[in-house]
Amino acid sequence: MTERSRDSFLDGFRRAGEWMLLAVAFAAVLAAVVLPRAAGAMPYAVLTGSMRPAMPPGTLVVVRPVDPADIDVGSVITFQPRPDDPTVVTHRVVGIGFDATGETAFRTQGDANDAPDGAMVRPVQVLGERWYSVPYLGYLTDLLTGRQRELAIQLAVGALLLYALVMFAGATRDRLRRPQGTARA
Repeated sequence: MTERSRDSFLDGFRRAGEWMLLAVAFAAVLAAVVLPRAAGAMPYAVLTGSMRPAMPPGTLVVVRPVDPADIDVGSVITFQPRPDDPTVVTHRVVGIGFDATGETAFRTQGDANDAPDGAMVRPVQVLGERWYSVPYLGYLTDLLTGRQRELAIQLAVGALLLYALVMFAGATRDRLRRPQGTARA
């Protein structure tokens, strides 16, 4: 292998790595921000191991609003255990019944837990049903507050646009420097 072909190979390998990194960053932003917003869904980070193995800690779970009548046994829902507390829980529905007033109520349990949750979940507590989840992406979203997340997204978009501009400018420069009628090796 000549030095030129080796350099060409390494340059191609580097570019492939750059494109792969760009694709992964794009997919993460798409999964964590764009899709949830477009669908009226909300992303949450799983913080405990109660939903292992399907959703280990650090999983990003995206939840869509759902009509309580459409929740079945086996559905994974995200709910607010206490009305004045912003804490949310994502567990599986293991039973459907009625509370003392005759209103529908859901019995929930984490997949890794030995027993159902202590209190039944009323429909007003339900924030939505799991639409999809992405392992480890929740760690990233959990590190940042809402405003910090917005800023990070804007910086990432700006950096990606700048990178694209630099790559375009470099390609244009290379074309202008190449003599007319010369093929690229």
